[in-house]
Amino acid sequence: MSARRRPRSAAPRRVATLSVHTSPLDQPGAGDAGGMNVYVVEVSRRLAARGIAVDVFTRATSSDLPPVVEMSPGVTVRHVSAGPFEGLGKEELPAQLCAFTAAVLREEAQHEPGHYDVVHSHYWLSGQVGWLARDRWSVPLIHTAHTLAKVKNAALAAGDRPEPRARVIGEEQVVAEADRLVANTADEARDLVDHYGADPRRTLVVPPGVDLDRFTPGDRTAARRRLGVPEDAVVLLFVGRIQPLKAPDLLLEAAARMLADDPGLRARLRVHVIGAPSGSGLQAPRQLEQLAGDLGIADLVRFLPPVHAELLAEHYRAADVAVVPSHNESFGLVALEAQACGTPVVAAAVGGLRTAVRDGVAGSLVEGRDPADYAAAIRAVLARRELLSAGARRHAGSFSWERTVDSLVAAYTAAAEELAAARGAVAGTLLRPARALGTLRPLGAQVAR
Repeated sequence: MSARRRPRSAAPRRVATLSVHTSPLDQPGAGDAGGMNVYVVEVSRRLAARGIAVDVFTRATSSDLPPVVEMSPGVTVRHVSAGPFEGLGKEELPAQLCAFTAAVLREEAQHEPGHYDVVHSHYWLSGQVGWLARDRWSVPLIHTAHTLAKVKNAALAAGDRPEPRARVIGEEQVVAEADRLVANTADEARDLVDHYGADPRRTLVVPPGVDLDRFTPGDRTAARRRLGVPEDAVVLLFVGRIQPLKAPDLLLEAAARMLADDPGLRARLRVHVIGAPSGSGLQAPRQLEQLAGDLGIADLVRFLPPVHAELLAEHYRAADVAVVPSHNESFGLVALEAQACGTPVVAAAVGGLRTAVRDGVAGSLVEGRDPADYAAAIRAVLARRELLSAGARRHAGSFSWERTVDSLVAAYTAAAEELAAARGAVAGTLLRPARALGTLRPLGAQVAR
């Protein structure tokens, strides 16, 4: 073993978490911040609570950001300077990966060898950095894709841009190199195997969780009073980034169809849209408002900016139905959060939403993109809301971040043990000729970094 590397135990002590394109400190629902941000925050906090320190590396997007921020005890966010602070789109970040990687490697070099026990990368850009860090530090790379280009392109929204070939190649490389691939659902695991040639033995299904202490059922009347919503209103809720992929336009069209079928509903119907333009949605940031006007429901739609988790829980409680009509979702944390608050969900029968929403028990899954089908599903859920509300709470209760972290720690440990065993096997093979000559040569330089 190299003199530079001290022995490490299989159980991790410190994790380098890579989130190149979006910071866990960003508000979900705007820009590139969404479910992945929530995932990194919740997992990091719970790892730290178990005595596993976490350093989150993310690209600095403002010169005002401090280099280091303690997000919570045991969790440090490190802002890496890589390219211009502002005005750099996600599609331009591959050109900055070399600068980002150099900064990550320099941080580790300031410590004793073996400072990090595992690298956990999120999204393919981070996977590219993690791949190099893994080889440099001789630690396992755990990768969570969150979304996959091939899957996204197969379910592309009208007017949305396909993911570039460079991303597809980058994802294929990370899949080939990672020691463990973490999929949110069995469907995603199959996509990794079928479309990317992932090794099934290294592909794990680890569902995300929901904060069951924060997202809880409550008094719907009280929540509506606090939010200024009429007590007898029929409230349909959309939460997420305003972009074609998330398809909030489908909810507006479904609401208009409901009014066409039942004009008397106009006095009570309310549609709440919480989020901000993102991605290709930035090209036409007022398009959704214009659609509401064209459909004749502008007076019924309330557009709200992204809100913090505590207030978001109040919006879930105040709603009759949460609607998640995305073209694709690797999981759909919004659906799970709504159900944890006792609000049934109408969602697209795609991707991870098939797992996040239990059809007929916690809400309804809709095949296809017809607004009439969504309108019918919403009406059916409203008719059974009390029963589905109880089912939604039960279903959400089967998910927790603690279970997610249990599985991740097990994956970290198994990958580290596997890597150590492989390193030991190589060392043993290389030592045999030396023993035959009566000379024992140090092998650290050959098997460590």
